[in-house]
Amino acid sequence: MRKFFFRSQDDKEAAIARLKERGVLVLPVAQDDPRLDISFHLVTDEVKDVDLEPLAAFGPDDVYQINLRGTMITDAGLAHLSKLTGLERLHLERTNLTNAGLAHVKGLEQLAYLNLYATPAISDGCVDHLKHLTGLRKLFLWQTKVTDAGEEAIKAALPDCKIDRGVKVEKKDDKQGDDQRGDG
Repeated sequence: MRKFFFRSQDDKEAAIARLKERGVLVLPVAQDDPRLDISFHLVTDEVKDVDLEPLAAFGPDDVYQINLRGTMITDAGLAHLSKLTGLERLHLERTNLTNAGLAHVKGLEQLAYLNLYATPAISDGCVDHLKHLTGLRKLFLWQTKVTDAGEEAIKAALPDCKIDRGVKVEKKDDKQGDDQRGDG
């Protein structure tokens, strides 16, 4: 059975209040599951690293999911997530994060879902960080710079992880195209 703990109930309530004041949606996962689903992506103005500071009030297993999709967080901001080792779902799509920032999430042992879709600075250099996420089961890398070789390296390290790199479009060979038109 999971243990849920906060530094204190007052710290938890203050952190939740601070997040909500900022416009962050903070909800329990379910009636019988007190873990939190925290959504920063609905905030109407720019979310920055400082907005993640209240996360320090939560214990390792207190947060189930964090959604940072489309925010202005930086690699340094991800450090606020590093102690949330029970985190299971993390949305980082459409951010400006780089491979270096993923060093802050490599200790999230329970992470099963990671979305890096349309995060253009993510490349094969992410492999060294992602290979530590042994619980990862679903990884979105569509519209990143991860190559076939990078995908294979991730698959080798995380064989149970399904990787989605989007639709792969094969380019026609110019000579083959000429042959198909009957020009050659």
